[in-house]
Amino acid sequence: MLLGAQWGDEGKGKATDLLGGSVDYVVRYQGGNNAGHTVVVGDQKYALHLLPSGILSPGCTPVIGNGVVIDPKVLFSELDGLNARGVDTSRLLVSGNAHLITPYHQTLDKVSERFLGKRKIGTTGRGIGPTYADKINRQGIRVQDLFDESILRQKVEAALDQKNQLLAKLYNRRAIGVDEITGELLGYADRLRPYVADTTLLLNQAIDEDKVVLLEGGQGTLLDVDHGTYPFVTSSNPTAGGACTGAGIGPTKISRVIGILKAYTTRVGAGPFPTELEDEDGEALRRIGGEFGVTTGRDRRCGWFDAVIARYATRVNGLTDFFLTKLDVLTGWERIPVCVAYEIDGRRVEELPYSQTDFHHAKPVYEYLPGWSEDITKARSVKDLPINAQRYVQALEDFSGAPISAIGVGPGRDETIQINSFL
Repeated sequence: MLLGAQWGDEGKGKATDLLGGSVDYVVRYQGGNNAGHTVVVGDQKYALHLLPSGILSPGCTPVIGNGVVIDPKVLFSELDGLNARGVDTSRLLVSGNAHLITPYHQTLDKVSERFLGKRKIGTTGRGIGPTYADKINRQGIRVQDLFDESILRQKVEAALDQKNQLLAKLYNRRAIGVDEITGELLGYADRLRPYVADTTLLLNQAIDEDKVVLLEGGQGTLLDVDHGTYPFVTSSNPTAGGACTGAGIGPTKISRVIGILKAYTTRVGAGPFPTELEDEDGEALRRIGGEFGVTTGRDRRCGWFDAVIARYATRVNGLTDFFLTKLDVLTGWERIPVCVAYEIDGRRVEELPYSQTDFHHAKPVYEYLPGWSEDITKARSVKDLPINAQRYVQALEDFSGAPISAIGVGPGRDETIQINSFL
C-alpha cells in the first residue's frame, strides 16, 4: 500500500509508477478527481486526477475501487487524453459499487463553499464532499445504477426532491430537472459498461493467487476525514484503514504500508500548518519544487519538514517504511530547519495535539541541519549523495519512526535511490 504521509501532493504518482512494472494491479481506493498525480516517464509528463497511476505501466491492471467517487465526464476525458498519447487504457476496471458525482453535487459544492465565506474549507469544487454525504445518507447513485434506468430515475428523483429545496430556498438557484440528470448519466452507460466489474472479488482472487496488488491513496494522512486536521480535510479516508473498505480487501492481506513523505511540507487549501513559510524561503520552495496543484492549479503553501506529522502518520497508518521525495529541491540552502516538536502555550509537545485548538496554536520547534550545494539528481545510491544530504535523510528517518526505503532526487522515473527493495 502507498499513501500520503502529509497533506497530500507528496509524490505518490511517481512512487506508484516506479512500482508499476512489478505489480499486477494498482488500485485507487478513495477520493475522486480532487486528487492529482504528476508522473514523468522519459520526457513525457502525465497529470492524472482520477485514474490510478498504474495505468501508465504496461501489463498492470489499474482499478478504481468502490471507495472512489467518479465523475464520468472526467473519467472519459482522462481516458481520451491518454489514448491520444498512445497509452493503452483497455485494462482499466471500475467497481460497480463506486459512487457517481453528478452535476447537482458539483453545484452544491460550489454554492455552499461560497456561502461559508471566511469559514470556507477550501474545497476543489468538484462535488466530492456532497457525493460522499449522499453515500452516507444512503441517497447516492452508484455505477451499477446506470444499467437499470428505473432504479436510476428513482434515485435521482429522491435526491432532487431534497436538493432542489435547498438550491431554491437557501441558495436562490434554479431547480435541477430529473430528466436532465437521468439523461446525462444514462449517456455514459454504454461506454462505461465494459470497464465495470466486481473488483472486490477479482482483487481477493488475485491475492489468493499470489499476485501483487498495490493500493494507492489520494490526498494524505492529515486530510483524512477522521484522522486529519478536521474540518479542513477531504471527505474520505486516505489512511491505511480506508484502503481496506475502499478496495474490499481485509487488513490481514496487507503486507506492507509505505508512506510517501516530501523532504519538506506543503498543503493546499485552508487549515493549520505549523511550519508554513510566508517569506523568501517559502517562495523558493514553491518555485523550485513546482508547487502548484495538479488538479486546481492553486499555489501550494510551503514549509519546512514537520517530523511531528511524520511520526503521527507512522502511528495511525502502521507504516512499515517511507519513500522520501523531492530531496533535490532542498539543494542550495546553507542550513535546513526541521520541525521536531511544537511549542503550545509554553509547553514542548512532541506528538500531534489531540485538540484542534492546540494544533491551531502550535509553533514549530526547529533543529537546524547543514545543507548542501551539489547537484544530487544523478545520485543512484546513498553514497552518491553529499555527506550533508546523507545526514539530512538519516535525521528524517530517526525523527519519523520508520525506515526510508527510497529517495526521490528528481522528477524522472529513474531519478530515484532505492535503499531497500519495495517488493
